Amino acid sequence: MNERELELSIVLPCLNEEKTVGTCVRKAQRFLERHNVRGEIIVADNGSTDRSAEIARSLGARVVPVPEKGYGNALRGGFAAARGKYILMADADDSYDLENLSPFLEKLRQGYDLVMGNRFQGGIMPGAMPWHHRYIGNPVLSFIGRLFFHAPVGDFHCGIRAFTREAVRRMNLQTEGMELASEIVIKAAIMGMKICEVPTRLYPDGRGRPPHLRSFRDGWRHLRFLLLYSPAWLFLYPGLFLLTAGGLLSLLLFFGPVNIGFRYIDFHTFIAAGSLFYLGLNMLTFAAITRLYAYNTGLLPKRPRLFALFRYFDLEKGVLTGLLLFLIGLGIMAYAISLSNNFNQIGFDRSVRLVFGGSLALVSGAQVIFTSFVLSMLNIKVRIAKQKS
Repeated sequence: MNERELELSIVLPCLNEEKTVGTCVRKAQRFLERHNVRGEIIVADNGSTDRSAEIARSLGARVVPVPEKGYGNALRGGFAAARGKYILMADADDSYDLENLSPFLEKLRQGYDLVMGNRFQGGIMPGAMPWHHRYIGNPVLSFIGRLFFHAPVGDFHCGIRAFTREAVRRMNLQTEGMELASEIVIKAAIMGMKICEVPTRLYPDGRGRPPHLRSFRDGWRHLRFLLLYSPAWLFLYPGLFLLTAGGLLSLLLFFGPVNIGFRYIDFHTFIAAGSLFYLGLNMLTFAAITRLYAYNTGLLPKRPRLFALFRYFDLEKGVLTGLLLFLIGLGIMAYAISLSNNFNQIGFDRSVRLVFGGSLALVSGAQVIFTSFVLSMLNIKVRIAKQKS
């Protein structure tokens, strides 16, 4: 068969699945034959020590050895070897109905870039999914993914999904483990690809042994990946809250105790509020730096909205703003030192406010100056690219 005529590549990642891989290959073959789909079946073997590869090869599947360990590595190896216009991935444990792939293929033919299976819509058979995955892990992680990336996906971690080969190329997938499931959805959403879901049914796997998935380890890897790909939720929004709340409270308490109705809050709260303000400032710094870095290295394909600020806020303005804060802090510290000989006159409370307030302004100013230089260095690549274009 001419490689250019292939429409669908079915990729099955495999690690010691001799009990089920043959069943999966035969079901996939029956789908291709019954629906007259020009396709191929690829078993991405991730170092199986049993007869998995032998069985798959004897049934006519194309076995692609992937020596680098990991679910993500196995899938990426299979995707790289795929020759079809469309690619469908599914587990090789016989937990998905590989004879009923028409809904995925129909959506791809309609122009969708990514078609996700949804097990909660299609049905989860008894014993197919642990209760903590069904009611806690998957719903929570899927909710976070929808919140962070606005992806119209209710089952982020469904093991069966399909996409165009061009979409995979554009995604430039990088992860090596189970978090590849999240990376596919996240990048498709960030790039503005057309995404939809189709119901799919999940059956108990037929391997007769514990799955490769480790609930807490892989759950944390998925959550970590979601946070790393969304600096706004990891740094920006918490940083803005801490900066605003801590800054306003610090400003009020700098001038004296504040009556909040049932008690007075004093310099102890001032110190705590100032610490929160500085933590918020650092988080905003990290948000800006990670956003620029991610764009410059190609992790974020879309130009961050942060770049609009560079029209009004450049290195010189940042340094001047930071220098002003630094000098204010330095002046307050100098004033506090000049009054140190009259400690009994100014009192302990006032001295604490002056020293801490001055220190807070001084280190905040230095932070703004250093951040301005770092952002300017990261933005050099962007300015050069703009000049060339």
